[in-house]
Amino acid sequence: MKIAVVGATGLVGTVMLKVLEERNFPLTELIPVASEKSVGKEISFKGKKFAVVNMETAIAMRPDIALFSAGGGTSLEYAPRFAEAGTTVIDNSSAWRMDPSKKLVVPEVNGHVLSIDDKIIANPNCSTIQMVVALKPLHDKYRIKRVVVSTYQSVTGTGVKAVEQMMNERKGITDGPMAYAYPIDLNVIPQIDVFTENGYTKEEMKMILETRKIMGDDSIRVTATTVRIPVMGGHSESVNIEFENDYDVAEVRDILTKTPGVIVVDDIANLKYPMPKDAHEKDEVFVGRIRRDESMPNTLNMWIVADNLRKGAATNTVQIAEYLVSKELI
Repeated sequence: MKIAVVGATGLVGTVMLKVLEERNFPLTELIPVASEKSVGKEISFKGKKFAVVNMETAIAMRPDIALFSAGGGTSLEYAPRFAEAGTTVIDNSSAWRMDPSKKLVVPEVNGHVLSIDDKIIANPNCSTIQMVVALKPLHDKYRIKRVVVSTYQSVTGTGVKAVEQMMNERKGITDGPMAYAYPIDLNVIPQIDVFTENGYTKEEMKMILETRKIMGDDSIRVTATTVRIPVMGGHSESVNIEFENDYDVAEVRDILTKTPGVIVVDDIANLKYPMPKDAHEKDEVFVGRIRRDESMPNTLNMWIVADNLRKGAATNTVQIAEYLVSKELI
């Protein structure tokens, strides 16, 4: 089992390697892939050193699976070439997510849609992943009509430059590299990605469109406001869900407690609720503040937190690969 990690030296690629190692993924050969400037650098994996190679070399090595985290342009150019060489590509960019011919997968939610013929598989947006993991079992039980989500997203979702910007600002350095148009420390920026013609950002539209595709139900109405905040460790979401059918709050907690990949942290008497620092370096989705929306019938409020570099990116990608191997779809 030869596994290529494309973008191996980047923020998400580094976490992918860590997750592959932690989960003891059954690979026999690792192929770290990065841009020409990184070729020849050595990556440590399970106590061994592996030299970074370029795209052409990696394609020629014909890996069984290629985990991509190198940006949409790179994915559009190279994912088809890997696929033509017989490699199954799992892509972490937005390049293929809304392509009707490509599957958009969160294994706990819709892994069953995958087949041996899927050679390019899309990994969803980080904020979408954590939300649908919690929504799916509730949709199965009560049928979701509408979702209103506001996100509070970590600077790590932007990348190393954003982390550096925040840390520089905390040290009083104001002339360092800027990932954002504004200071991020002691601030909140209600813009993630660029604005589209309808006034929503691309990040907001990703959540709207991807949620319907993953859940397999275009009737679900979704609206989103995505916000960048000066934290590390994970993304947080305030989610308001209107169901077709009424529900019991205790039953909702019980359903979520029994949902694979979900940890319920909801004990307000002892001030227990999910926070990004608690989700940091964890693979689960944490849910709390579960309560009835008293202004609307059949409507629920929840707070959802997950590590955006792990479940929101690297871990979900590796879990898709694990699913393919377990179902003998490789």
